[in-house]
Amino acid sequence: MKHKLEFIKTEINKLKNDSLFRELQNTIVNKQYIHSKNKKLLNLSSNDYLGLNIGSFYFNQFQSSSRSVTGNDNKFLELEKKLSKHKSQEKSLVYPTGYMANLGAISAIVEKHDTIFSDELNHASIIEACRLTSAKIKIYKHNDMDDLESKIKKTKGKKFIVTEGVFSMDGDLSKIKEITEISSKHDIITILDDAHGDFVFGRDGKGTADQFRVGKKIDLYVSSLSKGLGSFGGYISAQKNIIELCINRSKSFIYTSALPSPIIEFTLKRFNANREQRRKKLWSNIKLFHNGLHEIGYETKSSSQIIPIIIGNEKTALEFGKYLFKNGIFAQPIRFPTVKKNSARIRFSITAWHTNKQINETLSVIEKCTKKFKIV
Repeated sequence: MKHKLEFIKTEINKLKNDSLFRELQNTIVNKQYIHSKNKKLLNLSSNDYLGLNIGSFYFNQFQSSSRSVTGNDNKFLELEKKLSKHKSQEKSLVYPTGYMANLGAISAIVEKHDTIFSDELNHASIIEACRLTSAKIKIYKHNDMDDLESKIKKTKGKKFIVTEGVFSMDGDLSKIKEITEISSKHDIITILDDAHGDFVFGRDGKGTADQFRVGKKIDLYVSSLSKGLGSFGGYISAQKNIIELCINRSKSFIYTSALPSPIIEFTLKRFNANREQRRKKLWSNIKLFHNGLHEIGYETKSSSQIIPIIIGNEKTALEFGKYLFKNGIFAQPIRFPTVKKNSARIRFSITAWHTNKQINETLSVIEKCTKKFKIV
């Protein structure tokens, strides 16, 4: 008789046979470097896009309660005021993570009889948040405005459009200007997850909506404090009554401990740092890396700091990643279920930490690796 947990072993073996098994790596990160398996590598998998260096940071106490009990440190209010101004919104609310911000905010404001229109490449946190609402979910083809509007015209009742600003696996931008035009035309509520665009795009890093001058047409922003800003946590920004509803209905806000106040202080220091100088360096690095890949023969859809090389086969992607690792480059292979099967890729994240020399050396390794595996 088989052991009752035998099916677990079967599932793991299936993942291994399909080159989809994942193991956690022990790492230590220091600015643009990462230490793994006794090797010092150049880190091209970091989301700390601006690489803000604020020096040493000390703390002496953590609170251990939800914000609705004793965890609402006054530093939250200070940060949320700054974030509201940053997004040109009335009010903001900080969550422990960006994932929890999506789960909490979307499930708080969308009701059972509503309809959500969601881009097919939206992040897992958006997908899970939509499912939590029990609303009707209509998936539109990636960035296909004709498909979106066609589905909208066939739908009655209260409607929401949810999209990312910068898509996390391809690095391309949403057609947020066109989306806001469709939303205005059909009286639809627009939710923008700008985790990878915030602090990187737009005037003073206000995000992708500001990049296209439609910032005030977004009804609810969801974003991250742990990517462009390089701290930890997530937040939402919207008009006051939306935030008040989330405080009262959002389970991922109510039923969890607040972020420790030292993390909020750390976030404030990063917010107040010279972000614009670092942003200029970031964009210089992005351009250098994009141009280098084009010279090697790659055509990318990316318009951002997230720049994937599409390999296709999962096993080949793993071997490509191992070659990079062996040659001092840390860039993770991305495979199913994060992306569709047979669309495995190496996902490079460019940051302001990188020097021109480091980027050029990375491109040299990529070129050798590309020839070895005959990718282009």
